[in-house]
Amino acid sequence: MAKSIAIIGGGFSGTLAAINLLRHCESRLVLIERQPLAGEGLAYGAAHPAHLLNVRAANMSAFPDDPGHFHRWVAAQAPGGDPNPFVPRLRYGDYLRELLDAARHAAEGRLEIIRGDAVDVIRDGGTTHVILDDGRRIDVDTAMLAIGNLPPHTQPGTAGLPERVYAPDPWAPGALDGLGEDDTVLALGTGLTMVDVVLALRARGFGGRIVAMSRRGLLPHPHAAAAPPPDPLDERPRETGSALLRRVRARARAIGWRAAIDELRRFTQDMWRAASDHERARFLRHLRPWWDVHRHRLAPSVAEALADLRDSGALTVVAGKIVATAADDHGLSVTWRPRASAAPETVRVARMINCTGPQGDLLRAEEPLLRNLVARGTLRPDALRIGIDVDAQSRTIAADGTSNAWLYALGPMTRGAFWEIVAVPDIRVQSWSVARRLANAQWVGGEGL
Repeated sequence: MAKSIAIIGGGFSGTLAAINLLRHCESRLVLIERQPLAGEGLAYGAAHPAHLLNVRAANMSAFPDDPGHFHRWVAAQAPGGDPNPFVPRLRYGDYLRELLDAARHAAEGRLEIIRGDAVDVIRDGGTTHVILDDGRRIDVDTAMLAIGNLPPHTQPGTAGLPERVYAPDPWAPGALDGLGEDDTVLALGTGLTMVDVVLALRARGFGGRIVAMSRRGLLPHPHAAAAPPPDPLDERPRETGSALLRRVRARARAIGWRAAIDELRRFTQDMWRAASDHERARFLRHLRPWWDVHRHRLAPSVAEALADLRDSGALTVVAGKIVATAADDHGLSVTWRPRASAAPETVRVARMINCTGPQGDLLRAEEPLLRNLVARGTLRPDALRIGIDVDAQSRTIAADGTSNAWLYALGPMTRGAFWEIVAVPDIRVQSWSVARRLANAQWVGGEGL
């Protein structure tokens, strides 16, 4: 068992790792977070009050061995309310911080939280050195990368655009500031990030027009009540590619598409691991946009708000791609080509915001930590370049193909190995499993927190 562990990143993945390690082993922990508060991260700390979780409370417990934990916490906070609500993300951040504080208090000094920015991790003589940007060095046995998602990648046609007309990261300070009542905003992307940006702009009082553009113009679908199928799927489908797609479509006709997607949930990671790199690449190239809008859904109230904005003309969703951009003193001219059309169109906007969502290509990462680890050969991209290459135990894989027993990775950046690893139910299992493995323990069940 590792005697000391450094967790780099204090968002959801890092927080759960710390909590589970404190529960299951006696190691000394150091949680390193660049933001003032650990225990929330971008998803739950930078959220606006209008942002809701995309999953009901009953499925949002932090603990796989206590699936009703968050549901009970919500009920205790607001007795007599909706029995299974879509909770504001800020409230979920409160939940995570409360859990971290409770675990830290019970651990009697085994957890140290350090505010800092890790820029390198070096293994030397059996010791792992975590280097911070201010020169501090933290010596431990094992380190975990819990860095969350990378910011959106730079989009074609945006190089050199001034910040006043282009926001490359929608969550960067000032990205949504300074817009006028009659302005038009162009959101690049029509997925969940776009939805968050639209809600944040409207909550700020922005009354102008928003145009959301993506290659296919697909929007996330809403959640809806659905009865469990009478004959639930009891084993992993063995089909791949087109055969699997036909099977899911047939199942959707029989039980409804939501139920057909949901019953795959517990098999998705196994299906991904069983697929070849070629099959995975075909999925990403041809099916991912449709998978995303069906799998990652909206709270019904959010879907209704978007529909109202579209009906009123405040939000327009288009399918197409940018051809050229030109900035001037009054804004930005964006020339774009609608899907299935050869005739370009031009729209004038006050600002274009990159809402294409988080990316994971290590070779395009600007984070000094990742750049240093890749340059040294400690890390490598996965075969599809959508994250950090890890083995089945979440140990990082070096450039020579060997697993680093002293350096783990958790959360969305391990999507290349697990695919379904961006939502709470999956990350909680991953962090719990890694903690149990490091503790070298066997779960006997039911302990809770």
